[in-house]
This record gives sequence, structure tokens and C-alpha cells, in this order.
Amino acid sequence: MEEGKDSGPSTRIEVKHPVAIRWFHWLNFPILFAMIWSGLLIYWANDVYRFFGFHLRFSDGTYAALHLNNRLWYGMGWHFLFMWLFTINGIAYVLYTAISGEWRTLVPNRNSFAEALHVVLYDLKLRKEAPPPRKYNGAQQIAYTAVVLMGFGSLITGLAIYKPVQLSWPILLGGYGVARFLHFWLMVGFVLFFGIHIMQVIRAGWPNFRGMLTGRDLVEVKEAKPLAAIDAETAEAVT
Repeated sequence: MEEGKDSGPSTRIEVKHPVAIRWFHWLNFPILFAMIWSGLLIYWANDVYRFFGFHLRFSDGTYAALHLNNRLWYGMGWHFLFMWLFTINGIAYVLYTAISGEWRTLVPNRNSFAEALHVVLYDLKLRKEAPPPRKYNGAQQIAYTAVVLMGFGSLITGLAIYKPVQLSWPILLGGYGVARFLHFWLMVGFVLFFGIHIMQVIRAGWPNFRGMLTGRDLVEVKEAKPLAAIDAETAEAVT
């Protein structure tokens, strides 16, 4: 390199996500997809729910085109299989974050809600200054913690539907009908989270995706000033 030319900002490789977090993340994606798909096969048999008067169902032609009709038994078999994989992966994730201390960066704190509003306004171009750079900002902390709670709610309501007599203790939920209603809306919540999460990943670009794929990220390093320059600035400030 020729002397006097600026080589640009230097970078270093920094560990962003541990191996365990990446495994839980990438395992959970296909498991949740399979749970939603098989859940729709089950929902075909009794698609009764409405939202503000709008019937939440596909047309008969759409059910047929997506092969979601007349396959209740098929959907139940896959749903009950992936239910255990979802449960095991979720429990392992919670235990790991609790034991490793990762929960400290994930669980919202007293500043998270104000920061989440900042993030939303910045994403909507209604605020110019970017949120402070951290591993998880306030919006992510709230979203990821909410997903864990939603997963727990899906497990409890799912067990209440799966074994309504043997597991009668979930009657606290209001019985089979209420458990199924809550289970359905938790599924809708997961679909919305999926959509927003994928859009945010696309918006953040390749470096963010690479961090979850490889666990490492390139971080810009600010070069220290030469000692002579620091001495000159100090002398000027004293004068």
C-alpha cells in the first residue's frame, strides 16, 4: 500500500451469536412452519372463528388448491409429532438462556419500551437519529420475549386440546373451547411475527443474516490517535 493513502476504516471479527442460540433459531423455523401448516389442516375441519365479523376461513377452492381439505387425520398426526419437537427445542432454549446469562440481553428492562418506540419511529422515517447500537434493541427484546411467552401459551393450550380429560387442570383457561380459541390466535400471532421478522431481516441486510448464520460479524474499529496529536490537543485545550 502506498504511503499517505487512506486504507479506509479497519474492521475486526466479533462473535455475535453463540452456537446454541443459532441452533435453536434455525431448528425452530422449520418446526414452527410445520406446526402452522399442520394446524391449518386441522382448522379446515371446524373453521368457525370470526374477526370483527369477518369469517377467518379459506374458500373451498383455496382449501382444495392448497391441499388443506379432507386431511384432518394427516394434520393431527404431524401436529402431534412436531408438538414434542417444538416443546423440547423451546425448553432447551429457555434453559440455555437462563444458565448462560443470555437472558440479560433478551429480557426487556425499564428503558426497553421507550427505546422500542424510538425504533418504530426510526423505521417509519419519523425520527432521524438511529437507536443506540446494541445486540438487541428495545423492540427486539420485547418481540423475542413475547415469542417465548407465546410459545409457552401455545404449549399449555395445545395440551389442553390434546388431552382435555386427562389434563383437566388447564380448565383455568375456560375449558376446551377457550383453549382452542386462544391456541388459534397464538398461531395468528406467530404468523404475524414471522412476516415482520423476515421483513426486518431483509431490511437489515446481509450482515445481520450472516451474524445469525455464522455467529460472527465485522465491526468497525476506530483507530487510536497518535500520541503526538493527543499531546497537541491537550496543550491547546490548556492554553
